Amino acid sequence: MSDDVKTKRKQYLYRSWHRGTREMDLFLGSFAERNLSAFEQEELKQYLEILETPDPDLYDWITRRCEPPANRVTPVLELLLRHDFTEKQ
Repeated sequence: MSDDVKTKRKQYLYRSWHRGTREMDLFLGSFAERNLSAFEQEELKQYLEILETPDPDLYDWITRRCEPPANRVTPVLELLLRHDFTEKQ
């Protein structure tokens, strides 16, 4: 595994736990802890797109208030939308 991938995983984990809203911190932080270690370059790229999405939009997608735009749906986003942040590892 390259140092670049390791560095991105660490950065993205930090960003997941420090979103700015507690709800998103809990949801994305727990998702990142559970999944980032298995992500390779393509999945990390998809996750970065999620991290760059404004909290209100992401929150609406996660709570099913609205569907994400078709051009934003990726395997990583689908995995995130199925994530149960209350489940213990």
